[in-house]
Amino acid sequence: MAESTFGRRAVNDGKFVARLRDGARVTPETLTRVNDFIAKNGGQSAGETPPELMPLIHAGAPQRAPIPAQKADPETNFRFFDNRQKYLLFVNTCSEKDVIARRVGLELGQIHPRPPAVRLFDAGMGDGTVLARVMREMHRRFPTVPFYIVGKEISLEDVRLSLRKMADRFFEHPATVLVVTNMYYSEAPWLQPRAVEHATSMVWHEAALTGSTSHDFSEQMAALEPFLAKNWQARHSPKTGNPIYEHPTALVIYREDYRFLLENVIPRRGDSKADYDMVIASQPYRLRAPIEFKAQKVISPLVRALGKGGRLLGIHSHGDDPGLEIIQKVWRGENPYTQSRHDLMRATKTELGRDSRHFNFNAYADARAIFRYDMHTLPSEISSAIGTSTL
Repeated sequence: MAESTFGRRAVNDGKFVARLRDGARVTPETLTRVNDFIAKNGGQSAGETPPELMPLIHAGAPQRAPIPAQKADPETNFRFFDNRQKYLLFVNTCSEKDVIARRVGLELGQIHPRPPAVRLFDAGMGDGTVLARVMREMHRRFPTVPFYIVGKEISLEDVRLSLRKMADRFFEHPATVLVVTNMYYSEAPWLQPRAVEHATSMVWHEAALTGSTSHDFSEQMAALEPFLAKNWQARHSPKTGNPIYEHPTALVIYREDYRFLLENVIPRRGDSKADYDMVIASQPYRLRAPIEFKAQKVISPLVRALGKGGRLLGIHSHGDDPGLEIIQKVWRGENPYTQSRHDLMRATKTELGRDSRHFNFNAYADARAIFRYDMHTLPSEISSAIGTSTL
């Protein structure tokens, strides 16, 4: 029995202990599951439930709704990362997105865009929080220059969340072209699938926003949800297990009243270039992925997508923090942080081969390169029985 189930083989979550302590009811299913778990792991279960307790248990048992029949294989038709409560709790209760957006803002001061637009590629758009903040900084630095922004994201739910944040951006900076795609890293910067069968099945959709208020734009982007639900499907790769698209999709969004100004910025199907002034690569791969995979499949294609004078900012976990201390207290000797930024740069140079001479690789000193996030907590949360947002 433990207050927390972190790092433990557990039958129920940490709230179970507090529920028992407070005399709250539990369902018959929970009691049976606990008994089975204890018996399976070598303990002595409590046996059959005493008859006198059954009325109390059944009183708190919720009625189960009928489970609808599955019409599609969940392995081939699912909304990727829809149920990400733990991840969302973390990123929304710490300063991660603020810190990353500020770091990108510092790099924006070093770019020298050329006509007709400032070109930015976000290699993992997520829920759009970082991108929206970066776009605010871009407007501050380049208030009258058109923007061409491409965001790669395979998660349907993240694309929905991102588009909800974009209405204000189109109002403040109307000369904006935003492209959202689910293509691979080797395809997304150019908006062009590499395989012929994927290119022929590609979905290309332009949404020209009308009106003049952020409410107008918000309503029109919300109306895109049926299109997203139909065309942003993903499945697991049979070879790697990673999520891959059912068919490549590109959604191009701009303001109709600025179409004339953006004529040379709006991409055309089959005729798009990369040449980005800024590429954001914030944790675009799993920490434990082989370094050769990171260099070949992720970083190298993004480097090749840079234009003259363009900059790529890569961000990944470093360790040496309280999180690693917790991990090592639970799993002795465990250290998932075995690849440094220097290792990744060397692997990327090797992958690029002779082309690496066209790029400068700058790892920065530790004092500038290494930064941390801080948790947002209230004093009352630390002593709370269930500090959900803090955890």
